[in-house]
Amino acid sequence: MELDLSFNSGNETKVWIFDLDDTLHNASAHIFPVMNRAMTQYIMSTLDLDEAAAHKIRQHYWRIYGATLKGLMRHHGTDPHHFLLETHRLMDLPEMVIQVKRLRHMLQSLSGRKLVFTNAPRSYALRVLEIMGIADCFELVFSVESTKFHAKPSVRGFQMLLKTIKVKASNCVMLEDNLPALMTAKRLGMKTIWITKQLHKPNFVDYRLSNVLALTHIKL
Repeated sequence: MELDLSFNSGNETKVWIFDLDDTLHNASAHIFPVMNRAMTQYIMSTLDLDEAAAHKIRQHYWRIYGATLKGLMRHHGTDPHHFLLETHRLMDLPEMVIQVKRLRHMLQSLSGRKLVFTNAPRSYALRVLEIMGIADCFELVFSVESTKFHAKPSVRGFQMLLKTIKVKASNCVMLEDNLPALMTAKRLGMKTIWITKQLHKPNFVDYRLSNVLALTHIKL
């Protein structure tokens, strides 16, 4: 299939916006299970809940807001910096990151501006990108701190990103594994690429790819 990512904005440069976890690398295998346990433990400690209740509230906020932290801030006054520090320590991160062969080559062969837009804290995102050897492929890492904790899929976070990079949404291509984030991107006028093994594609997704490397098999 040929991927037509033509734009209606003349010769303006394409901007490739990559999510990090489960888009550029597989975080579900080793990282997310540890991180989720850390978040549940944090909620148990700070809200004085048992494990079952803490697990339930973590998942509830993730479903409602797209980020557990947003629910904790809104309903419990959680300090976001303390939460991120405590839940993203991941001392064994180099052993937890699954390397993606040819990813650096694919990124370097992609014409246009490239940046990372993640709900993760900046320190964690930079560690992952350095471990993968691709940190220098991106002009910007726009983290949850960059959005002032208006994490994806919040429109405000996207608007802050667009203002920072000084481009129109119509010049951007968003690659992401999370559908609510892609829905926001599409509403703003971005092209959307869903990184997933699922076959069904909702109408706000322009293209579905099984993994990010599939971009190399497409004529752009």
